[in-house]
Amino acid sequence: MSATGIGGRVSQFGSAVAEGWTRERFGLIGAVALVLITFGPPFQVYLFTDFLVVALFALGFNLLYGYTGLLSFGHGLFYAGGAYGIAIVLRDLGPIIADIVGAGISPLVTFVVGGVVGLVLVVVVAVPVGWLSVRLEEIYFALITLAFGMLGYSLIIQDPAGLTNGTDGVIVLLGTVDLGGTSIRIGGRRLYYVISAVTVVAATYGVWRVVNSPFGTVCKAIRESPDRAGALGINVRHHRWMTFIISAAIVGIAGVLRAGLASVASPGLTHWSTSAIAVIATVIGGATYFYGPIVGAFIFLYIRWAISRFPTLEAYWELFFGVLLIAVVLFFKQGAVGGLYLLRDRLFGEGDIGGANGGGGGAFDAGSQVTTPPDEEAKSSNGDVRTDRGDNS
Repeated sequence: MSATGIGGRVSQFGSAVAEGWTRERFGLIGAVALVLITFGPPFQVYLFTDFLVVALFALGFNLLYGYTGLLSFGHGLFYAGGAYGIAIVLRDLGPIIADIVGAGISPLVTFVVGGVVGLVLVVVVAVPVGWLSVRLEEIYFALITLAFGMLGYSLIIQDPAGLTNGTDGVIVLLGTVDLGGTSIRIGGRRLYYVISAVTVVAATYGVWRVVNSPFGTVCKAIRESPDRAGALGINVRHHRWMTFIISAAIVGIAGVLRAGLASVASPGLTHWSTSAIAVIATVIGGATYFYGPIVGAFIFLYIRWAISRFPTLEAYWELFFGVLLIAVVLFFKQGAVGGLYLLRDRLFGEGDIGGANGGGGGAFDAGSQVTTPPDEEAKSSNGDVRTDRGDNS
């Protein structure tokens, strides 16, 4: 790309930022926030890294749920797959890689190789699991994914071929890179935050491109009405299968990051309660919006952290989260993001902020690129064609 082309793009981006609360302005604020977090207190850096990992986990899950209409309770299987893939490579292949590339840079090379192996492992598992699962729908799909997840949990505990170390899990030691007399610890909180932030942003952009592609449009059509999509000549089962694999791959990337952050790959990652974290974060944030799972993950983790600051509340934190979920289901059917849009519309009027150019609603709406008030529907004489899915969230 020429310098003139780059300058034109920068100028266009600056103009979009100056116009109002557009997608570009939100992106710029988010980028600045990600940079500033690097200089925060160590524990807050750790907590925000945890948030990024959970957000990517929920975002991958929502690719299947929010865009294709399939509720999975077994995505912890792929979360654990990514974690165990990198953990086993670090444990068993680390010395071999060190002999090949040298001890100085081997921790970084092993980390990258382990991440790739973890991702490949997840895809290999997701292909047959997805092929069998998408043959069912609704509650039956949820149950079979739950069954596969718990099957993986049981298999890991059995320690097949001595790979998983049973209930103790596999310790993850990222090591230190020595370059030119300078030592850099990969597992350091600030450096690992930077690695996680870059990976999550890249994966999020990849998911955004998928959902805004023709493939994503087909997924939305299947979500709204599989029968009508099939009548149009769409191979519904095949598209669900492909979406399942892509969703599992995104979750697998989150699992790789989780292993490095927690310094262990444990069987609990594939338990149904871990899969429920993605479901809860998505419901809280709003499944009908692209960034809903990310907002939900932020609310989930930081409310959980706030509760932990008070021992009396900590003993009953499940109760508080239960009340929160009830409130979301009853009063915010489109989640926190939908609630923010309702608040915006009441304070400033619909479309006053970012609505005119699609920068506001278009940046967040999972079902359409057009900002639509959550309480309005476009109805045809033959049935309801909804521009939002709040009642189904």
